Amino acid sequence: MADNTDNLDSFRALALQVTCHAVNQARDRTEARSLIQNSINRLAPKIAASIAFIGSDCRLIVLPEYFLTGFPMGESLTGWAEKACLEMAGAEYEALGKIAQKHQIFLAGNAYELDPKFVGLYFQTSFVIDPSGSIVLRYRRLNSLFAPTPHDVWDKYLDCYGLEGVFPVAKTEIGNLAALASEEILYPEVARCLVMRGAEIFLHSTSEVYSKNLTPKDAAKITRAVENMAYVVSANTAGIVNSSIPSASVDGGSQIIDHRGIVLAQTGAGESMAAFAEIDLAALRRDRRRTGLNNLLSRQRFELYAQSYNQSHFYPANTMLEAEVDRKHFIQTQQTTIERLAKLGII
Repeated sequence: MADNTDNLDSFRALALQVTCHAVNQARDRTEARSLIQNSINRLAPKIAASIAFIGSDCRLIVLPEYFLTGFPMGESLTGWAEKACLEMAGAEYEALGKIAQKHQIFLAGNAYELDPKFVGLYFQTSFVIDPSGSIVLRYRRLNSLFAPTPHDVWDKYLDCYGLEGVFPVAKTEIGNLAALASEEILYPEVARCLVMRGAEIFLHSTSEVYSKNLTPKDAAKITRAVENMAYVVSANTAGIVNSSIPSASVDGGSQIIDHRGIVLAQTGAGESMAAFAEIDLAALRRDRRRTGLNNLLSRQRFELYAQSYNQSHFYPANTMLEAEVDRKHFIQTQQTTIERLAKLGII
């Protein structure tokens, strides 16, 4: 957790909507690394131009989900790990750190990542790089249907990183930053655990279907903002190319929502820097310290719910702790969970 007492009262943030260039068709790791570097090279001038347009008070830029690689489509766990996953101190993070350092920004994004403590697995990691070029937050996605998560190796992960490593919050000069990955915006407990640790701004890297109608994820973004009295900066992809899915399937709707649930900025489809807005930390903090009906955060009675959570067991932990698994494992585990909950009369 980074800590900086030279705080800003307000600044501008950008949910930068860029195209994801998938690496699925790469023949080997070398070719995939070249494609990833090309994506970073394309990103650098877009960030520079966006800051020049928005202004030097643009201090935070959030990038979409898996913006460097796309997602695995049929690749085995070991195959995707070899082809597309970043090393924790790898050249890709170093290159992104140089961009953050050059422009004196906080740069947030999401990537598939290897961890030497968990050989044979990878995690989908949301990260924040500070203006010095250092990673100040590393959050591993906890809810995923097709990728390993810390919950799948829960006991060992807690031993390695502790609960604060599961729910990290970076205390910085631009506020207390926390990350939510993609569909995790639909899981209120993740945001709750982060706000319990002081989160003020949720950085939401996503790659999702965009619609002019209100989608479940868009409704959830507003809900997470209101119930936690926190900003949500949500960056979606501008489509995925070099992939077998139609490129515009996940294109558009990047947005910034304030702690009252007001959408401050939103963009349509295509690559865009239109989703930028002021983050008014002073206003957020004033509202969090006001008495009255609207201060939902101060009125939370978590003890009411703790026992129900403790005695309920749905998706099991530690299913990938002991043995190597293939991709069938995820659906099989979900099916077993559904059958067990049906027998119990819960669903």
